[in-house]
Amino acid sequence: MSQGACVRCLPAAYLEVLGGLGKGETMEAESAPAGRSLREATQRRLQRFSELRGKSMAAGEFWDIVAITAADEKQELAYKQQLSEKLKKKELPLGVQYHVFVDPAGAKIGNGGSTLCALRCLEKLYGDEWNSFTILLIHSGGYSQRLPSASALGKIFTALPFGSPIYQMLELKLAMYIDFPSHMNPGILITCADDIELYSIGESEFIRFDKPGFTALAHPSSLTVGTTHGVFVLEPFNHLEYRDLEYRSCHRFLHKPSIEEMYEFDAVCRPRNFFQQEFAGSDIPSLKLEPEYVYTDSLFYMDHKTAKKLLAFYEKIGTLHCEIDAYGDFLQALGPGATVEYTKNTSNVTKEESELVDMRQRIFHLLKGTPLNVVVLNNSKFYHIGTTEEYLFHFTADSSLKSELGLQSIAFSLFPSIPEYSTNKPCIIQSILDSTCSVTPGSVVEYSRLGPDVSVGENCIISGAYVKTTAVLPAYSFVCSLSLKMNGHLKYSTMACGVQDNLKKNVKTLSDVKLLQFFGVCFLSCLDIWNLKVTEELFSGNKTCLSLWNARIFPVCSSLSDSVTTSLKMLNAVQSKSTFSLNNYKLLSIEEMLFYKDIEDMITYREQIFLEITLNRKQSD
Repeated sequence: MSQGACVRCLPAAYLEVLGGLGKGETMEAESAPAGRSLREATQRRLQRFSELRGKSMAAGEFWDIVAITAADEKQELAYKQQLSEKLKKKELPLGVQYHVFVDPAGAKIGNGGSTLCALRCLEKLYGDEWNSFTILLIHSGGYSQRLPSASALGKIFTALPFGSPIYQMLELKLAMYIDFPSHMNPGILITCADDIELYSIGESEFIRFDKPGFTALAHPSSLTVGTTHGVFVLEPFNHLEYRDLEYRSCHRFLHKPSIEEMYEFDAVCRPRNFFQQEFAGSDIPSLKLEPEYVYTDSLFYMDHKTAKKLLAFYEKIGTLHCEIDAYGDFLQALGPGATVEYTKNTSNVTKEESELVDMRQRIFHLLKGTPLNVVVLNNSKFYHIGTTEEYLFHFTADSSLKSELGLQSIAFSLFPSIPEYSTNKPCIIQSILDSTCSVTPGSVVEYSRLGPDVSVGENCIISGAYVKTTAVLPAYSFVCSLSLKMNGHLKYSTMACGVQDNLKKNVKTLSDVKLLQFFGVCFLSCLDIWNLKVTEELFSGNKTCLSLWNARIFPVCSSLSDSVTTSLKMLNAVQSKSTFSLNNYKLLSIEEMLFYKDIEDMITYREQIFLEITLNRKQSD
């Protein structure tokens, strides 16, 4: 599945190509009835989930098992602690088995490898008992380098600006899939932690996962969106009438194909009779409509028999030494039109291991002939919130998602009201801000305290911070504080950089460090400003993979507020090109901060803010 942002629904899909909309933008020309039904269906599911929070579930009423994957033991512990807190506070349905399954130590194995590992964990825990279970498996094992505010506590625990207490991605996933378990044969539904699927179907209809093999959801999208997603080549369909829900068979699956490949393999669809009717009342006559689209992927289901086949395969191979993609490597093997050629295409692979092609071919031969059923959702939307750009856009500027989910500009926070006439607003989530604070539209503040005369520029992300005194946070700042446990002592460190900085970009040698950029400035110049020398000791971890992620540049302090203040000084020094020496500080990289993170203290800090807001509200009432 893609890591690119898009928002999809059928009429709008054409407009996205022709209207010149950028990545992640909504299509305002979506028909009003379709938009209204999508919003109402979403609100209905949220309301149903709200009624289940803290209640014991009867058999068949909800998922038997909800499992979350973790990349390592530190992440596993963080997820377990947060799940425990949620259950204690009755924020989740009870009587469900919640698990965290950690990837084995060693080489990265991708979400496909994590899926295989999760199957082994289920077998060990439940034996043959899981034959009859409905299981939700959420992949959340990455380090979220493109949205580092989610790195410490996990993408699946990303806060959303609505609900009391605040919803996180986990609750939203459970709410949006609330109708699935009761219409599903035993098996596993596989999804990712950083995307949102919204859909509307007839009131008497349900999405059924009751066929053998794999069943995937499909969303109509522009051809451009298709290049960053999986695309279904569907078998011919005789119905001329447009329906919100259609069950289709898939001939083959293409993973991030070029537009030329979409045409070559007959993935491109043309509208049926409803198309002209849908746009008959369009108020955008200047758009010349191009009636072509593709169906792209999101989540998928595998029945228990197929899961057991994959588990037997994993038991036989023992240890994985390469990254397997659950979408690219499982789904491309499916359908009568699948061929083995894709196994040699490594253009979409981040790291090519010697075993990869062989492993792909073995998976292909294992799964070849397995059916791929497709549930087409013609009135649906897919949102990806995995980068700083997507996060800021969807939480502050995207009127569609705001309307559909009921997102708030001030969510469970203490902050002066925002003028109603302002369309592009800031987003404040479970935070306490002084009345003299100013937060410029387009910025997000979560789980933070901002004191008197703190000014936040546009398009900033502020997470877990405490700013006591007067401070200016420059536009496009990324500021995220972590609690650390070092040698038994509680410490704090704040990552501060630009929201557009590429933390993943790496160079192999010290002489190439000049190619990295920090807040739009050559990293070498920044090191001069901070009085730091370019040596191997400047970087943690792999010395042939040097990046902002593993650069030891963030000061360790004894208090949270000092930590934020110090990191802001280094950020402002880069902006003003004035010296701020870091020589006298213990410095950590983001990579090291995650190793030392103190989850308990971070959760406690959030809870203190929660209790203060709750008390304030009671006193106001």
